Amino acid sequence: MKTDIGRGLGAGLLATIALSVLMVLKAAMGMMPAMNAIKMLTAMSHQIIGTTPHPLVGWVIHLLIGTVVWGGLFALVHDRLPGSSVVRGLVFGTAAWLLMMVLIMPMAGAGLFGLGIGIGAPVATLVLHWVYGGVLGYAYAGLAARDGGVIPDHG
Repeated sequence: MKTDIGRGLGAGLLATIALSVLMVLKAAMGMMPAMNAIKMLTAMSHQIIGTTPHPLVGWVIHLLIGTVVWGGLFALVHDRLPGSSVVRGLVFGTAAWLLMMVLIMPMAGAGLFGLGIGIGAPVATLVLHWVYGGVLGYAYAGLAARDGGVIPDHG
């Protein structure tokens, strides 16, 4: 079980890096500037716990959530999800997206499903969560195979 958590953290880190690259590219292209997860996390942490309102705070929280919270949780539920590891990652990413849409977006002032930002917010965030989940599942299976685990599937 300890190794599974380690794999989950490693896969979570890789998936968070992939997601972060896409977030930076989205911002650089000027796509949906109102949908800025780092800005939202920075503002929420400042309001809730009084952290410094600096983007670095948002990036650290983003990295911790993607790596520790979601990566660790994925390791715990991986074997209970259907399909290959990639499909399991996609299912997991969809569940994480749904939680974000009904809990985090309203807390950030963006409304249910982020519709306060615009109709594109739920679609864009779902795609980003699918990328995260796909990379998460693929990396988790790869780490398990590398460690001699029994999860050789990547598709």
